[in-house]
Amino acid sequence: MIIAIDGPAASGKGTLARKIAAHYELHYLDTGSLYRAVAYEVLKADRDPNDTSAAFSAAELLDVDRIEHGQIRSAAVGQAASVVAAKPEVRAAILQIQRDYAARKPGAVLDGRDIGTVVCPDADVKLFVTASPEVRAHRRWQELSATGHPVDEAEVLAEITERDLRDTSRDIAPLRQAEDAYLLDTSNLDIEAAFDTAVGIIESAKK
Repeated sequence: MIIAIDGPAASGKGTLARKIAAHYELHYLDTGSLYRAVAYEVLKADRDPNDTSAAFSAAELLDVDRIEHGQIRSAAVGQAASVVAAKPEVRAAILQIQRDYAARKPGAVLDGRDIGTVVCPDADVKLFVTASPEVRAHRRWQELSATGHPVDEAEVLAEITERDLRDTSRDIAPLRQAEDAYLLDTSNLDIEAAFDTAVGIIESAKK
């Protein structure tokens, strides 16, 4: 079984996807971490995220099982990730990595921005998880503060608004809800309520 979960930054899709994967005993891949890992390597090499050659080289060398997740969660890496993710060359390199992961037995849950539309268009279940920009900014601010990267919440909101625009307006694989995806707005839901709703959707889809 392949479950595709898409949505904008800090919508809660990652936490939800991990819980769903654990519940159904499936593999889990945060596809955003792939682009963050590419961005991290570019920044670590003191290169510009807008440098297509540097970003593509980092993508080609990426090993999904060796990503150091603690290193890629900063706001700077997140912004750089959105830049490299807009590059067709990087997306092409990452696409096969994602599809290979989705093919792992007994199945996988992938979350990102183009899973249901591009990476796994034939996924068994598709969810589009969203929330208001203000709610998402507050969540990301809490996340960054907890990991030792304190920032101003207003700045986080501005960055999320900018990232939403970039993710939805890029020419290659823009963020959008697949026609056959279920919409799940988590603005007023805690993670347990969102999880229960998602499981209900998945169980209905399996029938």
